Amino acid sequence: MALDLRHAQWRKSSFSGPEGDNCVEVASNLPGIRAVRDSKTPAGPALIFSSSAWTRFLTCITDGTLNV
Repeated sequence: MALDLRHAQWRKSSFSGPEGDNCVEVASNLPGIRAVRDSKTPAGPALIFSSSAWTRFLTCITDGTLNV
């Protein structure tokens, strides 16, 4: 089942350069999920995360505990 992202409100990373390339965009206006896509291919696929998984991911980035 495909998720309908037509009403997603996308925002670019605050770290995006003036050219706007090589950026990710996040949609956080969709109930219960966060959608992430490549700004260079807005019609391409998006990664979908639960809101709680996205929050854990951001927490691990900010506190330095993300192991990759």
